[in-house]
Amino acid sequence: MIRQILTELGLFLIPFALYAGYLVLTRADLLDRASWPMPRLVWLTVAAVAILIASFVLLAEFSGAPPGSTYEPAHIEDGKFIPGRAH
Repeated sequence: MIRQILTELGLFLIPFALYAGYLVLTRADLLDRASWPMPRLVWLTVAAVAILIASFVLLAEFSGAPPGSTYEPAHIEDGKFIPGRAH
């Protein structure tokens, strides 16, 4: 679960990191408030949310078990733990 949260957090931060990289390359003051105007922050946030939505859609579309498969829950068989699986 923590890996998924960190992945989504990283995806959210991509536009801000790219803009910070742009500020560094243009030798602008990275920590100056004038370098981060509110309209630009709004657009960066919109881009970040769009990346998150796209990642959620791609995750839902291309991960998981194939359609029509059945799930066999985890169980103990002959004293051994057998993890759940889809087949």
